[in-house]
Amino acid sequence: MVAELGHFALILAFCLAFAQALIPLAGTLANKALWIGTARPLSCGQFVFVAISFACLVTLFLQDDFSVAYVANNSNSLLPYYYKVSAVWGAHEGSLLLWVLILAGWTLAVAIFSRTLPADMVARVLSVMGMIAVGFYLFMLLTSNPFERLLPFPPVDGKDLNPLLQDIGLIIHPPMLYMGYVGFSVAFAFAVAALLAGRMDSAWARWTRPWTNAAWSFLTVGIFLGSWWAYYELGWGGWWFWDPVENASLMPWLAGTALIHSLAVSEKRGLFRSWTLLLAILAFSLSLLGTFLVRSGVLTSVHAFASDPTRGVFILAFLGVVIGGSLLLFALRSSTIGAKASFGWLSREAGILLNNVLLVVTLAMVLLGTLYPLVADVLGWGKISVGPPYFNFFFVPLGLLLILSMGIGANLQWKRQSTGSLLSLLKAPVVISPVLAVLWLVLAGWDLKVASLLGLTAALWLSLFTLQDIWQKSSYSGGRLAGLSRLKPGYWGMIVAHLGIAVLAIGITLTSNYSDQRDVRLVTGERIQVAGYDFLFQSVEQVRGPNYIAQQGSFAVFTTADDADAEPFTTLRPEKRRYLATGNMMTEADIDGGLFRDLYVALGEPLGDGAWSVRVYVKPYIRWIWLGAMMIALGGVIAVFDKRYRKVKVNSSASVNSAPVNSEPKESTPALVRASKDS
Repeated sequence: MVAELGHFALILAFCLAFAQALIPLAGTLANKALWIGTARPLSCGQFVFVAISFACLVTLFLQDDFSVAYVANNSNSLLPYYYKVSAVWGAHEGSLLLWVLILAGWTLAVAIFSRTLPADMVARVLSVMGMIAVGFYLFMLLTSNPFERLLPFPPVDGKDLNPLLQDIGLIIHPPMLYMGYVGFSVAFAFAVAALLAGRMDSAWARWTRPWTNAAWSFLTVGIFLGSWWAYYELGWGGWWFWDPVENASLMPWLAGTALIHSLAVSEKRGLFRSWTLLLAILAFSLSLLGTFLVRSGVLTSVHAFASDPTRGVFILAFLGVVIGGSLLLFALRSSTIGAKASFGWLSREAGILLNNVLLVVTLAMVLLGTLYPLVADVLGWGKISVGPPYFNFFFVPLGLLLILSMGIGANLQWKRQSTGSLLSLLKAPVVISPVLAVLWLVLAGWDLKVASLLGLTAALWLSLFTLQDIWQKSSYSGGRLAGLSRLKPGYWGMIVAHLGIAVLAIGITLTSNYSDQRDVRLVTGERIQVAGYDFLFQSVEQVRGPNYIAQQGSFAVFTTADDADAEPFTTLRPEKRRYLATGNMMTEADIDGGLFRDLYVALGEPLGDGAWSVRVYVKPYIRWIWLGAMMIALGGVIAVFDKRYRKVKVNSSASVNSAPVNSEPKESTPALVRASKDS
């Protein structure tokens, strides 16, 4: 009965989404306030029913109802309850239900937190989000029903959840990633709403910015939680492999990063409007492309869901409708959204433009490397693999250029900057950053490598420019502390995010160039020395988990400077697990983590005569990668709470398109004056 209730609630949510897609939009066309006013209630109703449907699926997993095919294929009676909950989104059908739940949640958030926006604008935005929801509901109900029964002979027990997914990473990584993916639908909906209205002004950009920042922050967290999960779970010690599904999450992040910067220019200077609209369309379109790659069965990945071709065709058709329809609308309205304004090529506008060009070129490189093997296979050119060498060859220099441009661009003035003032800004970073990079490597006792010097210099360059900007902007007659208190959250968000990029770059540079790895054959009692650490293989014993049996190794770790009688400063216990339901084997590494280095041991296969294959890593500064990522996401969150985004008030009788778009925003407009004080 619970399954039928969940299925029925899903159908009702589809009906409400269909009404939400049509009625409010028709109200804006017919100028009927009653129809326009249905947008918010329909959004609330849709969320309630999809939440009921999701709760029903969770209940089915907790009750071990193996008469439901999705539960039988992805759970087991021995599975711990917390993994049963996360198994809800551990495969195709449930993850899609999580997707529509999050989409309904974003839609509800727009309905609640848009009270100051014109009613017709809200109606258009919610209507577009309803259209997106309709496509996903149809996908679920026609091809991917999570409540399908296995009757009349259900299995006694389930097949179990993939052992790779029996981890805390599954509990938090997909929801965060989907919050980012789906969050870009809000920016997309605002863009399409502006195109439907035929106008786009600075107020539109201001309304869109907090939603875009929030989605981008969630996606940042989701991507790097996935990186962290792969690092400790897969047993290979890496944090990024340029897997197609990893790339599928990186591409909308790059587009979203460009969109955030472009929105700043559109709001403050009324420029880049067409570019901003295209980026909003691109960011969400790439999120849908990631959905297609994961669920279509066109690629092989540890992240991908096995799917039948029918699902892939449906998603591809939906992708074509969304991208094709929005681009067609953009083409029809392109003549009405231009803006006339000027800026010097030595200005913040020019710096952001350069930043966006580099981001889009990087995005194109990743997109080409991801899709080219698929296109080559379809065209009969043979099986072609595009791996890390291709991506690293292009991404590393583009990343360095991005960091260098970020340092300068964020310090430039709007409209025009004098050459003399720019040279004064450059003096300290140009001299100090390479010197600090050399000192860092020398004091750490590492060889001076060109790649590490370039990476460290770029990161320190960005850090020095950012700190220099804080120093200059905090200059105030009331003192430095008073000057700092006057800076807005939007500015502090930018500062934290840019410093996060620097920390991330340091982590990537040092762990990529100075990690030490050994794959060895060891018997108990043997030692191996790696990067100043002594690993003693003490024993292997059998342990039992809730649904697995494991061989657990014990490795005592000493520093090479310790005497023979010293106590180990830590003991690592990696495992080789066999899951009872399926017999699958899994490697569980053990890690002694620290701010400046990780000690990583993975137990491989038994080699006979008491010997085991063992993988040992010493990875310097790898935690700085995730520390930097958290700082980047925190910067986006801080910017969301800038009060300027919540003070936009428009006459309820006025339309969002009441002001001519082709006119440049006047500097005397109070909202724009406030916005231009900080950036």
